[in-house]
Amino acid sequence: MKQVSTTASRLPLIGIPRGMPYHRFGDLWKAFFKALDIQYVESEPTTLRTLEEGTAVALDETCLAMKLYLGHVMNLAGKCEFILVPGIKSFGRNREYCPHFEGLYDLVRNSCRDSRQKLITYQVDEPNGMSEADAFLELGKALGFGGREVKKAYQTAKREEQQRWQKRVLLENAKVRESGLKVFLAGHSYVLEDPYVGKPIRNFLEANGVTVLSGPVTDREQAMKNSGVLSPGCKWEINRELLGNLALKKKNIDGLILISTFPCGSDSMVNELLTRQIDSMPVLNLVLDSQSGMAGIETRLESFVDIIRFKRGLM
Repeated sequence: MKQVSTTASRLPLIGIPRGMPYHRFGDLWKAFFKALDIQYVESEPTTLRTLEEGTAVALDETCLAMKLYLGHVMNLAGKCEFILVPGIKSFGRNREYCPHFEGLYDLVRNSCRDSRQKLITYQVDEPNGMSEADAFLELGKALGFGGREVKKAYQTAKREEQQRWQKRVLLENAKVRESGLKVFLAGHSYVLEDPYVGKPIRNFLEANGVTVLSGPVTDREQAMKNSGVLSPGCKWEINRELLGNLALKKKNIDGLILISTFPCGSDSMVNELLTRQIDSMPVLNLVLDSQSGMAGIETRLESFVDIIRFKRGLM
């Protein structure tokens, strides 16, 4: 990785796009930069304009999630010296990531080249000797820091990330004990937690008296073990976690909603595995594309909730 030119008194402002890997690694990035006293700026929350700007620079066949990510990059262009665009390939056997995660740096560099915005990256590929800790070490050194200082910052950031995640899992698990209708949302965090495409679905369900259980929020180690029994050959870490989490909670839910972005290859296969876990339970499959409103989706959600209530004898 090319070293960034810095001085002891002036470090570069780093831009963090709020898309795709942000929803899984964002807490780690921010804690790492904070530990090194590096200033960062996040892109604005997703809006229709984010999607439009991303679509304008993306290839036609690019998935909705990638278009949103490119929109977040464009939102940061010119507002910072470097934008962090990581490359995440694999954390080990059966812990692979979407090819877009692996090639994110090249995709952004080529799609957004007219903006002349500088990028900075790190690459995780554990089977080939590049662990996350090693990748952050290279990132820190590229920013002008010494190895010992970077290692300490990464360790501090990793502890903070894990503590925040454990608290979130505890809060999520508490929902299982709540009374009333419960629906399991199966999808990637960068879809479910996006304020433009995913959160309106959750908000609508909650406004209609449904307790929403988020598929990605789980004890990841336990979920991975469960998924290994259900599908030993599934190689995508995020999808394996969804499989394992559904296995943990399916006895406590009344319905399953599958949320994918068009055209996601891994979801097209894994959604079938998720559906097979459910016995005579209502299932709704939502495939999101470049929609500009929620009207059609809300109609389907309302009908789905009515079906659940009917099966429960509440109508």
